[in-house]
Order: sequence, then structure tokens, then C-alpha cells
Amino acid sequence: MDHSTIEPLNRVFLQLGPITIYWYAVFIMSGVALGLFLAIREGKKMGINSEFFYDLVTYGLPISIIGARIYYVAFSWDYYSSHPEDIIKIWQGGIAIHGAIIAAFIFGYFFCKKRKVSFWLVADIASVSFIIAQAIGRWGNFMNQEAHGGVVPGATLDAQREFLQSLFIPDFIVNNMYINEAYYHPTFLYESLWNMVGFLFIVFVLRKLPKLLVGEIAAFYAVWYSIGRYMVEGMRTDSLMLTESIRMAQFISITTIVLVLILVIYRRLAKKNLITYQSFYVKNSHKE
Repeated sequence: MDHSTIEPLNRVFLQLGPITIYWYAVFIMSGVALGLFLAIREGKKMGINSEFFYDLVTYGLPISIIGARIYYVAFSWDYYSSHPEDIIKIWQGGIAIHGAIIAAFIFGYFFCKKRKVSFWLVADIASVSFIIAQAIGRWGNFMNQEAHGGVVPGATLDAQREFLQSLFIPDFIVNNMYINEAYYHPTFLYESLWNMVGFLFIVFVLRKLPKLLVGEIAAFYAVWYSIGRYMVEGMRTDSLMLTESIRMAQFISITTIVLVLILVIYRRLAKKNLITYQSFYVKNSHKE
């Protein structure tokens, strides 16, 4: 095969005069839209009106983007300390999902407190939206040929291509992973599929457990995503580093898993103000 004839997919979704809409933005906003739809639908079952979620996204989305940028800049300070004028140039790339999640978590806590809505209930609903939105959003990285892993095994380009095809990866993905005369691991795909499996597990298994506590869907999401991110991060070539040998995302993932498991065990053992979804649904049905 003549690999030199392979062209990357067009990053541009639509060109309207001076306005350029990229596939990256389309995938990100599609994830947000689907997440909002699911949150509103689930919220109605819990007695939370749609206006709450519209406001949550309207204010929370820009705050999350700012959080994602601050996180990225903070752990790329060697560069930005010498180029402070680039800090605000978010359009040039440079956001981190962990920063977005942390910002969303903090904002969501105070937003729920102000609106007098259970934070843990909203966190559970939002976690389902987060994980499916992340699964969709990663395809934006694919279109940009970014956030990929290292070069796949193979002494020749044909061998590298055959390796990816042996994983039953479609040709259009394999072709777009041909970058700088080598084939790279499509880590975006690994993470997207991992998140999709987590989403399906929450919807079809976890939610149906009779003794599931309010707050434990969010806990599952945090642990599930962290496990997947830890594994995928080890393959990536563009990781933010905590030290020369420790990747920041892996450190955050391990820390998250430990803290969340401690919290879940503590809540179960303390047995204070614990509400199961089973009793919650019964309580709401009586209100009707």
C-alpha cells in the first residue's frame, strides 16, 4: 500500500464566509446537548424541573471551560510563564478534562446549595450526562489528530497498519491515525468505548440495583472514568506531567479512586442520612 496517499479527514465541518465551524466543536456540543437532554429527562422523574438544568449548563459550561484552561496552564507553566500572552489563547488548544470536571463539581455544589436541591442527586444525574458527553467529545480529538497514543508495534508501515486492523478498527480511523509517517494508537477510541460501556452499565444495571444509594452513581462514574483514564494516559504522548516520571492525569485518577472508595465505605458504615433510590422513588410516588 502507498501510505503517502493517505489524507487526514477535513477538520472543518462547515465554512460560512469568515466563520469556520470545526468538527471538534460539533462533537463537543453534541455531547453537551445529549447530556442536557438526558439530565432533563431523568430530572423530571426526581422532581427537578428543566429550568434548573438549563441554568446549570448555561452557567456551568463556561466555568468548566475556564477550569479546563486553568488546569492546563497550571501544569504547563514552564511554557506559559515565559509566554503569558498565550494564556488566554484557548483557540490554539490546551484544555484538560480533569480541570473541567473539578470546576463543574465545585460550581455544581454551590449552585445546588443556592437552589436548595440535593447535590448528590444532581451529581448522579450529571454523571450519566458527563460520561456519554465525554464518549462523544473524544471524537473531536480524532478529527484533530490529537490526544493520540504512541506509535503502534510494527517494524514497517504495513505491519503497523495490520496491527490496528487486527483490533477490528475501521479503515477511516486507521487512516486518520497515520500521522507524520507512522501509525499511532487511537487512544481517543479506547477512552470513548470505555466511557460508552460505563454509560450502558449505569443505565441498564447500576440504576436498577434496589439498595443503590443517592450519590453512588456519581461515585461509580468517578471510579470508572479514572480507571479508564489511568490506562489510556499511559499510552498518550501529550500528557501533562506532575514530575518527570509521573503523569498528572494518572496521579489525579489514582487519588480520585482512593478518595471516592473511602467516601463510599464511610457513608455505608456511618449510616447517616442515607437514601436509597428505591425509597426515593416510593417517596416521590406518594407525592403524586
